[in-house]
Amino acid sequence: MKDTGIAKKITIYALSIALVCISTTVIQIPIPLGYMHLGNTMILATAFLFGPGVGFCAGGFGSMIADLITGYAYWSLPTLIIKGIMGFAIGAVAYKMNSSHKVFTVKTFAGTILGIVIMIAGYFIAGSIIYGSIYTGALQIPGLTTEGVIGIVLFYVLCTALEKAGFSKLLKRI
Repeated sequence: MKDTGIAKKITIYALSIALVCISTTVIQIPIPLGYMHLGNTMILATAFLFGPGVGFCAGGFGSMIADLITGYAYWSLPTLIIKGIMGFAIGAVAYKMNSSHKVFTVKTFAGTILGIVIMIAGYFIAGSIIYGSIYTGALQIPGLTTEGVIGIVLFYVLCTALEKAGFSKLLKRI
């Protein structure tokens, strides 16, 4: 029987979704209309390491599941869309355009910034629609910006450690 790698792919997708969900639910700090969390770190990392498909699924489904189990079910559909697009965009820029898997590159930085901007804009729009007020939607921008900056910093800490440990060599074998 020929090994097509489907089991590896399913494992990567499932673990990435679980990492995002867990990192989103473990620490939650309330902000207007929602909560800050560490899930963005894992969305950034999985999209950077495994590409836009994994980034979309991990970001979208991992974050949506976290919303469903932590009492924010009304945000689950916007979260699926926003975080899915966020993960896809990061993967498209930071993974597809960075075959060396080096963490400190312009493309990686551009991908992280693009992803966080998509998240902030997406939640601003969704909050404005859900609550019927642009002002109300804007209330979450400072918290989301803080969450995004923390996510980027922790992404660089995590992926620098993985890079120094030789994770990119392991990725080439997967």
